Amino acid sequence: MSTEHQKYSTENQAAAIAKYAEERGFDIIRTYADEGKSGLKLDGREALQRLIEDVVSGSASFRVILVYDVSRWGRFQDPDQAAYLEAICKNAGIHVRYCAEEFENDGSLTATIIKSMKRAMAGEYCRELSRKVFDGQCRLISLGFRQGGLAGYGLRRQLVDEHGLPKAELRLGERKSLQTDRVVLVPGPEEEVRTVRRMYRLFVDAHLNEKQIAMVLNDESKLTDLGRPWTRGTVHQVLTNEKYVGHNVFNRVSFKLKEHRVRNPPDQIVRTENAFEPLIDSHTFGLAAALIAARSQRLSDNEMLQRLANLLRETSTLTALIIDERDDMPSSSAYSSRFGSLLRAYELIGYSPQRDYRYIETNRFLRTLHPAQITAVIQAIEIAGGSVQVDPASELLCVNGEFTVSVVIARCLTTEGGTSRWKIRFDAGLRPDITIAVRMRENNRELLDYYLLPRVDFPVERLRIAPANGVYLDAYRVDTLDAFQSLSARVPVRRTA
Repeated sequence: MSTEHQKYSTENQAAAIAKYAEERGFDIIRTYADEGKSGLKLDGREALQRLIEDVVSGSASFRVILVYDVSRWGRFQDPDQAAYLEAICKNAGIHVRYCAEEFENDGSLTATIIKSMKRAMAGEYCRELSRKVFDGQCRLISLGFRQGGLAGYGLRRQLVDEHGLPKAELRLGERKSLQTDRVVLVPGPEEEVRTVRRMYRLFVDAHLNEKQIAMVLNDESKLTDLGRPWTRGTVHQVLTNEKYVGHNVFNRVSFKLKEHRVRNPPDQIVRTENAFEPLIDSHTFGLAAALIAARSQRLSDNEMLQRLANLLRETSTLTALIIDERDDMPSSSAYSSRFGSLLRAYELIGYSPQRDYRYIETNRFLRTLHPAQITAVIQAIEIAGGSVQVDPASELLCVNGEFTVSVVIARCLTTEGGTSRWKIRFDAGLRPDITIAVRMRENNRELLDYYLLPRVDFPVERLRIAPANGVYLDAYRVDTLDAFQSLSARVPVRRTA
């Protein structure tokens, strides 16, 4: 199952499978369940991957695999992939049965034809659903409703009911719970709104560049919406995003059916003007856009590529952040606009990123995940009856005035041999008593587990962990924050006479 709305989906499937097994005299000895996973691709479906690995390695202690129906095996866009995975099991002497289907998977011509049709229909269902969802999103955009993403500095997400009446402000990490509710953008705290307008004045009137504006804000100890110091890149995002002029923009980049992430041409971008209350008037926003466009328009294609090549020789690697942090370079968005994409610009100078180019999106996601994890830790402490103070500059947590906690995100890295590794970096400057390392799954989009690492046992700056590390390290591994929650609980002590 793939969504929270299918909360009981796997339980219902398990009940049907159990009934099927009982009627035919099977004993269920092991269950593989991919909860909250899409069936579009094998990537991310760890349970199905483990099942196939067990079959291929010969460690499977079962002779039959029971699946609810054909679509639960997978809604692959290529139906041959589903057939290939089933053939792997068949070649290992393990039969696959579909419990809720009207046909017996006995290899007969009828079963083969019906099964092939259902596989194709499962893939087509996702394609049709994708089109319907996209059309629905476009309609909501035209009505002025926000479709996902962070609000941004100076703005907040406002939850409204089906009649457009405001209900509550959504904080970081919160989502709407009712299908009829919608989200719009509204101005944030007055101090942030003044800062956004000041950034535009400094850029348009005082002719400061993004890096100089970031220095001004950092000298005044102002932080971004994620609680971080300002950089040239984050200032550039504020100066170029149309939401600050009140426009609702959608479909700049698409990732349909989890196939390829593409930057869409201008004619496919969905835009609704004056959807939100603007923080910046259109004239000022236009002046800022013209100044940014002029910086790159003054350079020819060859000149832009030559500067990119020079930067590559200087840094030996290229990312959007590295480009945006340079004053003598056009922005990464300018390269994307001029050449179609950053990757295309890289190709023109003969540069091939060593890793999958999607790591940039992963970095952006992990940056947004960190504040949400800090919030989750704070909530766990408060639920246990404890108290916590947060240092706004370092994000160090002081629990009950007794010990300090730091939260770090450990992204998953894949070695050349195909194995997973995680690097945990301890904050040597803050020296927290406990470091909570949030370990990510292979796709770096979902949480895997936690490591609760006390400084007294790990007086190091870095720690490298594998999927299995032995009792010395894995003794500190937990699936939830319940164990940490017990550390911060306040326990009443009776006074003895």
